[in-house]
Amino acid sequence: MTPETEINHAAPSWLQRTELLVGTDALVRLKDINVLVIGLGGVGSYAAEFLARAGVGKMTIVDGDTVDLTNTNRQLSALHSTVGRSKAGIMADRMRDINPELDLTVKESFLTPEVVKAFPFREYNFVFDCIDSVQPKQYVIVACKQQNVRVVSSMGAGGRLDPSKVQVADISQTFNCPFAQQVRKGLKRKGVRRGVTVVFSSEPVDRSTCMMTDGSRFKKSFYGTISYIPALFGLHMASVVVREVVGR
Repeated sequence: MTPETEINHAAPSWLQRTELLVGTDALVRLKDINVLVIGLGGVGSYAAEFLARAGVGKMTIVDGDTVDLTNTNRQLSALHSTVGRSKAGIMADRMRDINPELDLTVKESFLTPEVVKAFPFREYNFVFDCIDSVQPKQYVIVACKQQNVRVVSSMGAGGRLDPSKVQVADISQTFNCPFAQQVRKGLKRKGVRRGVTVVFSSEPVDRSTCMMTDGSRFKKSFYGTISYIPALFGLHMASVVVREVVGR
C-alpha cells in the first residue's frame, strides 16, 4: 500500500489534500474554531475565502458595502456582473459553495464605534480586522484586547508593488507604513502599545498615488493599489490562524 491509501480519511474529499498536509486532528480543530471577519474588501474577501478553503468550520462575515466598479482590480467579489450587489452576500454564496457545511453568519452592515463598544467579540476564537479606516479599526482592536480575544489586523496595502515586503509582526514593530503609524498613535492614547498581530508591508509607500475622499465612513484618503498586494495581506492573515491552530 502507498502512504496515501493507508490513511483513514476523516475529512470530506475536498479537504483530502489539506488533511494529508496537516493531519486529521488539526482539521478537526480548524472545523471547531469560530472566526469573525470584519471588512470584505481587497484584504478581507481573500482572508475569508482562504479560511473557508482551509476548513474553518464557523465564521461570521461583516460588511455593509456594495460592489463598485472601481473595486474590480483587487476585490474577490468585484466583477462587472456584480456591481451594486452586497459584498457580504456575494462572499457568503462563494464560501457556502466551497463548503456547504460551513456555519456562516452574514452581517450586511458597518461596525460603527457605537456598535463595536457593545459587540460580543469574546464569542470568537479569532477576529480579523480588515477595516480600511483608522478610527473604526482602533475601536475594534481595543475592544478585542479588552475582551481578551485574539485579533489579527491588516495595515495599509495601498501604494505598494513588492510582494516580498509583506510580513506578519507585532504592531509595535511596524515601519514604513503611515497607516500603521496612525493606528499606533490612536491605540497608545487608548492604552494599547503592543500585543496586536498585524500584517503590513515594509515597502515605502508611493505617496504620489494618494487621493483624498469626501471623508465619509471615517475614510479621508486612499492610495493606488495593485491586484495582488491586498490578496497577499489576506493570505498572510489566514495563515496566522491556520498555523496557530495546526501548531506550526
